[in-house]
Amino acid sequence: MHELEGKFEPQTFEEKIYKNSIEEYFKNKTVIISNGSLSSGFENYETNVMVITGEDFIASEPKKKKHTDSFKQGEKVVFADLRAGDYVVHKTQGIGIYIGVNTITTADGITKDYIKVKYKNDDVLYVPTDMLDNIRKYVGGGDGEPKLNKLGSKEWENTKARVKNNLKEVARDLIELYARRQKAQGFMFSKDTPWQKQFEDSFPYQETDDQLRCIAEVKKDMESNKPMDRLLCGDVGYGKTEVAIRAAFKAVMDQKQVAYLVPTTILANQQYEEFKTRMEEFAIKVELLNRFRIKKEQDEVIKKLKLGEVDVVVGTHRLLSKDVEFKDLGLLIIDEEHRFGVKDKEKIKKLKENIDVLTMTATPIPRTLALILYGDLDISIIDELPPNRKKIETFAVTKEMTERVNTFVKKQIDEGRQAYIVCPLVEENEELGLKSVIELEEKYKNETFSNYKVAYLHGKMKAKEKDEIMEQFKNGEIQILISTTVIEVGVNVPNASIMVVENAERFGLAQLHQLRGRVGRGEYQSYCILKFEGNGKTTKERMKVMCQTNDGFIISEKDLELRGSGDFFGTEQHGIPE
Repeated sequence: MHELEGKFEPQTFEEKIYKNSIEEYFKNKTVIISNGSLSSGFENYETNVMVITGEDFIASEPKKKKHTDSFKQGEKVVFADLRAGDYVVHKTQGIGIYIGVNTITTADGITKDYIKVKYKNDDVLYVPTDMLDNIRKYVGGGDGEPKLNKLGSKEWENTKARVKNNLKEVARDLIELYARRQKAQGFMFSKDTPWQKQFEDSFPYQETDDQLRCIAEVKKDMESNKPMDRLLCGDVGYGKTEVAIRAAFKAVMDQKQVAYLVPTTILANQQYEEFKTRMEEFAIKVELLNRFRIKKEQDEVIKKLKLGEVDVVVGTHRLLSKDVEFKDLGLLIIDEEHRFGVKDKEKIKKLKENIDVLTMTATPIPRTLALILYGDLDISIIDELPPNRKKIETFAVTKEMTERVNTFVKKQIDEGRQAYIVCPLVEENEELGLKSVIELEEKYKNETFSNYKVAYLHGKMKAKEKDEIMEQFKNGEIQILISTTVIEVGVNVPNASIMVVENAERFGLAQLHQLRGRVGRGEYQSYCILKFEGNGKTTKERMKVMCQTNDGFIISEKDLELRGSGDFFGTEQHGIPE
């Protein structure tokens, strides 16, 4: 276990997985092995007998069942991967919560296993296990929980009808937009000026070879007459921001405006300060626009953007509002692309069809990756660690190792480091059996980590309160920060060297990779420990890929393999079933 040798027992990955529940299933049942000849196996519910032939153990080409294309794109349900609390989508009834499996004997005396799914108003639907093809795992965008549908209503059918009508309109608009961008005459930015060289020489660190290559690729695109559509993929802390800053400076040198779009207020403030500090010596006007600035300040920034008095604006979704207009926008930079929906990104592209677009991410979502494979995007990859940075060691463990994990966290803090503990819920949910941020903070503060400074952070807190907590953590006043995914994109804390993710199986690969990027930003060896439950094949594969690589591109390829690419010209990012 490398650096963790002695902290955890040296187990293989497979040994950390729970034993398959099939052993429990056959525990009190009789199994008879006999010679004979049958074309296939069968199940008789009246006599409670299941017959399995030798042929059933040999892999063969499965017969295809017809489904609508949209439903076929959803992530298929593998029984062993379902866990209580997972959101699922029934083909005709819509979104519900998987509760478990019930064995029910009908009035006819037939005993059968049923999937129990809870809907709105605590209504319950029982789905026979031999009809699992009607169910897909729910995979949605954003951090919020989906709305449950009402059984027996037309709500789900109406939702599907609206999506289909909207999809046609979005698809038509996007096809036309991409076609126009391919034919459009882009702005040819000038070659580097002496100021550009002076600006780049002011960078206080030594660039990596990957950074220099990516900067050159971006500049080459900007100096061509074709609108740039480039994806910059590099892990958190690998130097993507410097590439963006140099591209922005180059655009401003040709009197073009730059829009820098980020997903969170915390990141917006951080990048605003970075841009402002780097550019103030060159009389470049940088502004910040987000919904937490007072209305008077927002109106002033919007007015200056329209008049051309702002060179670079860093903002959140507020930049996408209808009242925001630019005098001469030349470059759009999208940070952490996976946090934005298709409509959000295309909305700002429509401001000008010939603007250059630089998209930055640590983990490109499958839809973006698929577009690269089809040639609509160019890609630059930074996979070289900056000097003095060490690779983050990642381990997947089960809850039985909680005590050892806690001991290891204490050891790191005693050495002067700080820790993140991430969990999926803000509030307690007894039915799902999951601990919440508030619940964990109370337990850790009063019991497990009573001798340490512990605080919590979640998305429902006021922006000012969140910023204060993050500032205290950054300054070392908080040793352990218990949080939801709100810290997925946040400020740099070089002293944070360990992250523990509770119920890691409930997070997407992109989220896990982004979360892991919160540590390993300093000179110390850092660790990410994924605590998970479940023994399904998909869960194993997802945990395994996180342990094997820190490469965001490889992780995204695995995500593409497990989830599907989504609609190229639609609104489905991960093949969300309609």
